[in-house]
Amino acid sequence: MSFVTGVGLTSYGKHEGLSSLDLMSKAAELAISDAGLKRSDIDGILCGYSTVSPHIMLATVFAEHFGIRPAYAHAVQVGGATGLAMTMLAHHLVDAGVAKHVLVVGGENRLTGQSRDASIQALAQVGHPDYEVTLGPTIPAYYGLVATRYMHEYGLTQEDLAEFAVLMRKHALTHPGAQFHEPITVADVMASKPVAMPLKLLDCCPVSDGGAACVISREPTGERQVRVRGCAQAHTHQHVTAAPALSELGAEISIAKAKEVSGIAIPDVRYAAVYDSFTITLAMLLEDLGLAGRGESAARVRAGYFNQDGEMPLNTHGGLLSYGHCGVGGAMAHLVETHLQMTGRAENRQVRDASVALLHGDGGVLSSHVSMFLERVR
Repeated sequence: MSFVTGVGLTSYGKHEGLSSLDLMSKAAELAISDAGLKRSDIDGILCGYSTVSPHIMLATVFAEHFGIRPAYAHAVQVGGATGLAMTMLAHHLVDAGVAKHVLVVGGENRLTGQSRDASIQALAQVGHPDYEVTLGPTIPAYYGLVATRYMHEYGLTQEDLAEFAVLMRKHALTHPGAQFHEPITVADVMASKPVAMPLKLLDCCPVSDGGAACVISREPTGERQVRVRGCAQAHTHQHVTAAPALSELGAEISIAKAKEVSGIAIPDVRYAAVYDSFTITLAMLLEDLGLAGRGESAARVRAGYFNQDGEMPLNTHGGLLSYGHCGVGGAMAHLVETHLQMTGRAENRQVRDASVALLHGDGGVLSSHVSMFLERVR
């Protein structure tokens, strides 16, 4: 058993002059304070990677920078799924008695600390070195290929995909820490610059500076009690040329295992936090997870199903598409927002009921998946 006892999040966007370690420190301090703990209480540290500040021992580099001496330290790398993968590992660590309070942290100054070309080069390395990288694609190109196939098989249109960008922007407008605060329409998305067709600029998440953190504890540290009810992973492939059929990707595997270990079914869920690096990512994952039927996710967006006041509120902070994406910390913002919603602290974004939440992270090109259920105990 484990509890999410504290969360911390910086604003996303430009943070001139702050390093990855600085941004991670800001988020970590917020999370520890939120848990009602001191730095000295932290006996475990899980740290995500940084493309701006790569290091073979980033977890202990951060621990030294932050001023803690953990009994357990580990760095984790599974792309965009890293934040939830670290949270899952922290859950197992405290449940096994290895640590009492594990700090999970990610952050990067990816916007101001890395050139555009360096960022593209770093992200391009997810491709197979012989069969993919040599042809020059980037991550948007891989997702563009997946989008084309998925649209062909299930009837989604470019306008359908645009609905997800509009929804995430609408939610971001209510969060002061979001990178974007200008409303957009489907027409705006359709008119935005082509990146990797059918994906256009507003179908893609931005590059951001920011940091996010949480504390996973063996026991509650205060009145607010949010428990990790169950979680699971799936890793079907690394490279898109080795991917299985679109109906056999890892999200379906991980959600089935998470439902089994948690005893929670999709109709029990009241709030959803789902990875949204691109509009096609969100559309596919919602359908893979059972939050919409095949080809029906966009219709649910139009019907208001995923609105803040809808039947299944989704990414109420604005997601990666509009709150921002700073690497590992990008998806961790989903976890922070979920905790705020579950503890009634989301202010003007507060939903009616967030007693049971489903979180899902995706790394690579729909390669690595982590599904997690959280439950509010009181």
